[in-house]
Amino acid sequence: QVQLVESGGGLVQAGGSLRLSCAASGRTFSRYTMGWFRQAPGKEREFVSTSSWGTGNTDYSDSVKGRFTISRDHAQNTVYLQMNSLKPEDTAVYYCAASTVTGVTTSSRTYAYWGQGTQVTVSS
Repeated sequence: QVQLVESGGGLVQAGGSLRLSCAASGRTFSRYTMGWFRQAPGKEREFVSTSSWGTGNTDYSDSVKGRFTISRDHAQNTVYLQMNSLKPEDTAVYYCAASTVTGVTTSSRTYAYWGQGTQVTVSS
């Protein structure tokens, strides 16, 4: 079991930045592939970014590539999502998730553990 708690969401103007944090507790953090997903009102949850355990490989959706960066602090059992050049279309509830899959995975079905989500609102 692993428990995930997100923080860092808020209201920001277009072009601004936010850094989301996801603190993990429970079983060994370093053995989980960590992911960020988001869900806007009326839309399905979508993949944003992932960081695999072991290899340290990362992946991003095309919509955030070059603007968002995922990172992990194993000493703090925390995964971060640095979001720069934010756009109104980035507005959503952002979820942190953990998967036992080895390597990067973009499918929400492969993530067994989820946080409660944090709201990000980008104004134009």
